[in-house]
Amino acid sequence: MQVEQKTLNRAVLSSLIGATIEWYDFFLFGVVAGVVLNKLYFPSHDPAVSLMLAYATFAVGFVTRPLGGIVFGHFGDRIGRKSVLVATLIIMGVATFLVGLVPTYAQIGLWAPALLLTIRVFQGIGLGGEWGGSVLMAYEFAPEHKRGFYTSIPQMGLSIGILLASGSLALLSSTLSNADFMAWGWRICFLASFVLVLVGLWIRLRLVETPDFAGVKAHHQEVKLPIASVLKNDTRNVLLGLGARHIDGVFFNIFAVFAVSYLIGTVNVPRNSVLVALMVGAAALTVFIPLAGWLSDRVVRSRLFATAALISALSVFPAFYLMRNSGGSMAIIWLAIIIPYGFLYSAVYGNVAALQCDLFEPNVRYTGISFVYQTTSVIAGLTALICTVLVKLDHGEPWLVCWYVLLSGLLSYGCARLIGRTRAGRALPVPAR
Repeated sequence: MQVEQKTLNRAVLSSLIGATIEWYDFFLFGVVAGVVLNKLYFPSHDPAVSLMLAYATFAVGFVTRPLGGIVFGHFGDRIGRKSVLVATLIIMGVATFLVGLVPTYAQIGLWAPALLLTIRVFQGIGLGGEWGGSVLMAYEFAPEHKRGFYTSIPQMGLSIGILLASGSLALLSSTLSNADFMAWGWRICFLASFVLVLVGLWIRLRLVETPDFAGVKAHHQEVKLPIASVLKNDTRNVLLGLGARHIDGVFFNIFAVFAVSYLIGTVNVPRNSVLVALMVGAAALTVFIPLAGWLSDRVVRSRLFATAALISALSVFPAFYLMRNSGGSMAIIWLAIIIPYGFLYSAVYGNVAALQCDLFEPNVRYTGISFVYQTTSVIAGLTALICTVLVKLDHGEPWLVCWYVLLSGLLSYGCARLIGRTRAGRALPVPAR
């Protein structure tokens, strides 16, 4: 079925804006957890304990993402992509807005971290259903020979969301005193997300259903219980998808979350300088993600992903060596972030969506990709917490962290190469049941 370019553009724009909003919300919590929430909501005599408690709350959002993926994936495969995407955006947006209103531990005691934890659960559920629908809108509207490129565009939402979140935090951090920033300044970023949600809803309500799902409905090919069908009929693809995706979540959280607290707390780099460095890396990532997607339509996608996974994992060794020995030089820190995170990682994140979509048929695709992506996010969400422990065990050195990332890269490399031996891994169309 031929799709008009205008319809395709609208679907892709909707996916990009929605993904940007979701990642802005989710990443904002991750950064604030390591520089604000650990002090205001998890006070302790040991700063490392406070930091680990804050990251544990951050990780809860990842733990609940598979639940969101299964629930919203079910309805996305049963009633359609559009309706589900509206619901996930509302859940995520309201939850993020409420974070900006939660009183601190000093004001209401244990109710403060309890409320924060509850809100974080809903954030995770919302994002768990959001990602799969966003990439499917692009994948299923795009021509088959351009699916890698168009599916990479909503992936840019991650880096743009980071730019918005880190940029707003850096602006407030530089214009406010530290006392004002800690007292109320950080809340502005969470409250402002409500405006972005309204824009996203306006665009999503104007969308139509994807051709692939319309075909499923027309031929009455809906599956009664998509998750059961995926686990029974697509077991091999599920396992390979889980392994291949592993490096993506680990690598992202290393640079976008853990490195922030590491540079501030261990290397003693000023908070604002770290946020600016992260912005530069995110800007580079925004440019290279669509280039990686375009390239995946011209080579074997699984092979490109496997190579990028291994190289990215290896890059953390020189990256953390430079951070550790930078002497506070921002030029060196920028180099340590931009090359691995802004350039090498783009071939991983820019292709992971299309690689996962290739594995599943249209009538279970929302559930399949959501289950795989969000299940691996549980481990990914623990990355910052795990790395904080590893650095403490290694007396402030980052090398145990680097070995952890390399093991993740080797797992993803092997699984992606095995995907390359399947029909889906060669980026061929998958016939409907």
